[in-house]
Amino acid sequence: MRVALMTAGSRGDVAPFTGLGHGLMRAGHEVTLVTHESFAGLVREAGLGFLGLPVDPRAELDSEDGRRLRTIRTGAVRLATMLRMARRLAGELAPGMVAAARASDVLLLSGSVAPLGRAVADGLGLPSRDLHLQPLAPTRAFPPSVVGTRSLGAAGNRLAGHAVDTALELVFARAAREIRGELSGGGPRSPAGARRARPVHHGFSPLVVPRPPDWRPGLTVDGYWWSRTPPGAELPERLRDFLDAGPPPVFVGLGSLTVAEPERVSALIVRALRAAGLRGVIQAGWSGLEAGGPDGDEDDMMGIGEVPHALLFPRVAAVVHHGGAGTTAAGLRAGVPAVPLPMWFDASFWAARLVAVGVSPGPVPLARLTTPQPLAEALTAATRDPAYRRRAAALAARLRQEDGVARVRAALDGLERDGDEPRGRR
Repeated sequence: MRVALMTAGSRGDVAPFTGLGHGLMRAGHEVTLVTHESFAGLVREAGLGFLGLPVDPRAELDSEDGRRLRTIRTGAVRLATMLRMARRLAGELAPGMVAAARASDVLLLSGSVAPLGRAVADGLGLPSRDLHLQPLAPTRAFPPSVVGTRSLGAAGNRLAGHAVDTALELVFARAAREIRGELSGGGPRSPAGARRARPVHHGFSPLVVPRPPDWRPGLTVDGYWWSRTPPGAELPERLRDFLDAGPPPVFVGLGSLTVAEPERVSALIVRALRAAGLRGVIQAGWSGLEAGGPDGDEDDMMGIGEVPHALLFPRVAAVVHHGGAGTTAAGLRAGVPAVPLPMWFDASFWAARLVAVGVSPGPVPLARLTTPQPLAEALTAATRDPAYRRRAAALAARLRQEDGVARVRAALDGLERDGDEPRGRR
């Protein structure tokens, strides 16, 4: 089948789908990853087809609204700000998604574009499935993963989940309505019941987030979709030399997170590493973190750009990261302890899961990182207590037994067997 795998957002919203796409391609499907132009290289290195969407996510985080996100402390207010940004950009994404869908037999839609993608699928008569990197469906087990970890009680958690689900749908409502009108002549949209019954695949392991018992049928927890590392990929020689020159360092990276004062945060991180007696590999990321003084790297610290986590993480003593779903998964796969620095959206959720599975001594919220002491103490615990590495290695071994691509592959095979042909493509 011709599969259009659609996503939008940061690198962490794209990279896991390179692994899923590669797995589907090996099963004989023709896979095109539809996302921002800035990730064309990442997608093509994975051997997948690519179609570009407008909007530069990094530029959006540097916009007025994006800069405001850095200072908001309340999860609900931060989510509302991000949803306002998404509503403004939805119409820009729609034409490219429609164009990609016209050349496809089935749409696979990440949570960041699913409401728009379903409108495209409805209008063109195409089957579609949702792909989530976080648990977004309402449940009594925990509050919505994108607004924090404070439980509201069983009933409150589920009610809050419905509220977030409704808010996400409303963000794209206008653009989705216009798409349906254009593609189906203004015909009726899918009934709400059909939307609520749609299949949703979740790209994380039940060993890390057990499937909530009150989820409806059709919501599957499939296992991780690991980012694709191209064959023959290597770490830069300079980085290999640094790794070989001493004990395993600690990796520090904030991924696509942006911070208001990167110089101050960088200095605190370096001081914390040294206070714990550790070497560091510090990734610039979108925040522009630095490893040394004005003259660059120092003997015990090294700054890096983008490198494959799958190659670097097994060689470090611990991973300090922003709590994004993708980096969390990469650290778990490598079997190393973690110290998350959560700041927004689902980061606190993943930080809590790392503690729950026993591979982290606890998070150090980035907003509270005003002195190096809390991070130094967490790093000392993570690297000197062998229990964290032992549990991390044991969990990694179990994760390697899972096949996160299998259920998505089976779903596509089912569509082929059932003869679910595209209807009314225009």
